[in-house]
Amino acid sequence: NEHSHTTDAPTVMSGLHSPLLRRCGRWTPQRLLITNYPSTLRTFPAASFHTSPSPRSSETVPLSAVSGAVRSTMSTPTQDAWVGHLGPAGFDLRSDTMTTPTASMLAAIQSCSLLDDVFAEDPTTIELESHVAELAGKEAALLVLSGTMGNQLALRSLLTQPPYSVLCDHRAHIIKYEAGGVASLSGAMIKPVVPRNGAYLTLEDIEANADVDDDVHTCPTRVISLENTLNGVITPLAEVKRISEFAHKNDIKFHCDGARLWEAVAAGGGSLSEYCSLFDTVSLCFSKGLGAPIGSILVGSSAHIKHARWVRKSIGGGLRQSGVVAAPARVAVDETFGKGPNGEGGLLKLSHGTAKTIEKLWVGLGGKLTHPVETNMCWLDLDAAGCSTEAFVAFGKEAGLKLIGNRLVVHYQIAQNEDE
Repeated sequence: NEHSHTTDAPTVMSGLHSPLLRRCGRWTPQRLLITNYPSTLRTFPAASFHTSPSPRSSETVPLSAVSGAVRSTMSTPTQDAWVGHLGPAGFDLRSDTMTTPTASMLAAIQSCSLLDDVFAEDPTTIELESHVAELAGKEAALLVLSGTMGNQLALRSLLTQPPYSVLCDHRAHIIKYEAGGVASLSGAMIKPVVPRNGAYLTLEDIEANADVDDDVHTCPTRVISLENTLNGVITPLAEVKRISEFAHKNDIKFHCDGARLWEAVAAGGGSLSEYCSLFDTVSLCFSKGLGAPIGSILVGSSAHIKHARWVRKSIGGGLRQSGVVAAPARVAVDETFGKGPNGEGGLLKLSHGTAKTIEKLWVGLGGKLTHPVETNMCWLDLDAAGCSTEAFVAFGKEAGLKLIGNRLVVHYQIAQNEDE
């Protein structure tokens, strides 16, 4: 629009980043562009432009990493443009990974710091890690590129001397969708367990399957990994407490694949700190329901995170100018999850309401579900409806919906207009 190139261009977190950056005297993506292309000066408010000398001024920094974000920010509507309106993911129900970063997330990249996280020097990254660690009630946190990386670093750090095994739900991400990483990276055996209630693991499931004695014929259980939510279903806080007590009593480490733990908190299952306090390590994803373009984070004790940082480097996960990943993730936590351990003021509940609406429509047509709708997923029983997956996906395509099967994953960017 006609104002897109004025000094009113959006900035995010200037109060958060600017003091840090002024003290550090480092380049930001804004300054790089302004130095190389002076005509862009008018697109950035003075408050977020840092003029201190750069000790890295002799280095050549590629502009391609930031120019796309800048162009998007100058042409993208307000930060909540995708909330309930027609955006890139407005009719995409394949996964909540289809969410796209908002203008405010992209704007945050313009004012982030550009220091090296391998040396643990980047202010934007350090602030994100400190903030999430505080929300989770943990000593430390580590930014990683994906949920898979977070889970694998956690397990490798928790497992010490073999022989060892990891006990988890038979549907868990670490066993089905992480390319055998537990075996290849940690050399551990996985013991999959089918929950008796069909929804989530209970203490009784754990007790019946954990190997805790000294029988040399068995592979002792050294880690219990619990995914929450799993298939959109919440493992109740009370049940997690029971399992945690069992694990600690038997000197077993306890990890949570919490890629969607934000959803459980938003649904009222308990606060983030209440859940995380029961685990040794927890991985949390920024790029699913929260809408950040990339990244996850691992929280735990200082000792576990220190070791995880070492393992991250060994598998090529060390990040250099990590601020461009951390900055939009920080915005996503505040905007989408909310500014507190209970998700106060966040947007995730919108997707839960939409999932309930889909459930009501489906059941109203005589349909059945394979799992209860507790958060942002709606599992349709296509077999009971006499419809194949292929036909259902084709029907969705005709209606303008992107589907992948009977799992409908709702996110806050799904279009909500009545005529859509």
